Order: sequence, then structure tokens, then C-alpha cells
Amino acid sequence: MKHHAFSGHVALIADMQHKFHAAIADLLPGEELSLLDFPMHPNVGDAAIWLGEIAYLAKARKDVRYCSSFANLDPGRLGRATGRAPILLHGGGNFGDIWLHHQTFRERVIDRFRDHRIVQLPQSIHYRSEARADETARIIERHPDFVLLVRDRPSLEFARRKFQCEVRLAPDAAFNIGPRDSSPPNFDVLALMRTDGERCVRPAGAIVPDVPTEDWLDESRLRNRVAVVAGAVSGAVHGADRARLSRFNSAAQARVRRGLGQLSRGRVIVTDRLHGHILSTLLGRPQALLDNDYGKIGRFLEAFTGGTDLTYTATSLDDALEWSVGKARTLAPPASLAA
Repeated sequence: MKHHAFSGHVALIADMQHKFHAAIADLLPGEELSLLDFPMHPNVGDAAIWLGEIAYLAKARKDVRYCSSFANLDPGRLGRATGRAPILLHGGGNFGDIWLHHQTFRERVIDRFRDHRIVQLPQSIHYRSEARADETARIIERHPDFVLLVRDRPSLEFARRKFQCEVRLAPDAAFNIGPRDSSPPNFDVLALMRTDGERCVRPAGAIVPDVPTEDWLDESRLRNRVAVVAGAVSGAVHGADRARLSRFNSAAQARVRRGLGQLSRGRVIVTDRLHGHILSTLLGRPQALLDNDYGKIGRFLEAFTGGTDLTYTATSLDDALEWSVGKARTLAPPASLAA
């Protein structure tokens, strides 16, 4: 049975897809390209971004001839597969000095492949160290054709001030997945809360009785995950690049299915994850939103998805719960129908 709590989400998603296309279409004149930095971790949000990137490139009839994670880039194979075709770097929220393994990989690619156009797909930028930002700026300055897409206006302003490259505003790629159907909810309210270094709200266990409180970093139930991802890393024969892309896509699809199923259990969602917001939007689920430690969600709402009755910007966890419980009551079927 299809279930949507919010009828306007389809138009919102279409608008995000249009804005994404407008920001990137002229940057990819040919058919072939590379896509680097597949997320080799269980965060559902990064998998959703990857699938959105793949969905857009398929619709635009682009051929991903080479792909890699940060751990298995082979520069020689990239060159043999694509010549000097553009290199796309996976989008997300790791441009800066919080998640340094991705930033280090990104800078290594920018510095090494100066004869390729490199397009950084939409990112949120956050540096805690000015010296680390200066290091990034020096690497970007040496590249003649690097284009940076960002997901919010503070990132746009920072990048235009700090980096010598073209910078454009674009929504998150995950919207290219499109609207998703879901089953009827099991709970009136479900809380998807960060448990990593970006969290600023720290609920202990369940927030209140009858409100499940969880994150989406545990994928122990995906029995084939290790085989899928390990298989994506291997291979050195002709055609292995396409096989690797297929395995990457399969791993991302499994993660996103897990996340959509998790969110579908709530009639209304409380979350401090940006992709808790985005995937809830794809499902048509209303959300009470709290921010991460540097304001990533609020910045994205201000630039793109705020101002609809699908989202409520909460001032505290108690405020989020109060709004969510009230919203769920307005959406719940009458008792005679629910029985």
C-alpha cells in the first residue's frame, strides 16, 4: 500500500532536480567521465547521494567509464578508461577538515589530474582550522579547471572568498533518486539522531516512551555487504571497471533501501541528519528538524527546501517532539479505520 503524508513533496523534488541539472549540465559536454570517492561506509545519506549522482548521469546519458573509492584509485586505469574526460568527485558533507581521509583524497586527485576538468559535486564546507583551509586553497589554485558545487550559501560565500575556482550553488544530488513509495507507518513519531562527531543533541536511549530513537550507521543485518563492497575493490581485467560500478551501485542500493525502510516506520520524523530530511522528503514524511554541530541542515533549508509544511525547524528536542506528536495526530487515520 502506498503511503504519502504530504502531497506537495513531488513538486519540491522536481524543483530540486531541475536546479541540480541547471547547475551542472554545461560542465559535462562529452559522454564519458569518471566518478570518484564511492562511500565505503554504512552512512545511508552518502549512499543516497551516490545513487542520485548515478541516476542523474544515466538520465543525462553520461557513461561512467571509471569509478573508485578513496582506497582503490588507480590513476593509470583512470587514464586508460577515459583519456582526459572530466572527473567527478562524490558530493556530501565532508569538504573541510572534519572527515580528513575524504579531504586528503580529494586534494590528491585535484593536484594529480591537472589535465582533466574536475567537478566537485555538491558539498557542504566546514573548516575548523584556517591553516587547513589555506592548504586546500593552494592546491585548488594550481588546477586550471576545477569547479566546485556547494549546497548552501555560507559554503558559497566561503569558497568564493577563499578558493580561486568557479563556485556554483546546487542542491544535494540525492533528490535525483525521485519520490519513493512507502508502507504505512508503525509509529506516530520516529527519531533518527546522529551518534557521530557532528551531533549536538545527545538523547540517551529512547527520547520518550513509544518514540524509537536510532541512527542508521549499523548495517549488521545486510549480510551481503562485506562481499559486495570487497568485490567492488578487486578486479584487474578488462571490464572490471564496469563490474566495480555495478557492485558499488548494489551496495548503495542496499543501504538506501535500509534507510528508507527505517524512516517509513514513522508517521512523522524527528532528525538531525540532512539525509534524514532528504529521504523523508522523498517519502513524503513530515519532519521536525534539529541541526548538526555546524548548522548544515539549517543552511540547506535556507538555500533550498525550507518554507513548506513538510518541515518544521525545531528549537530544541522537546520542541521537536511536541510538534511531531501534534502533527502525527492530524495525520493518523480515525480509530474506526485503524482498527
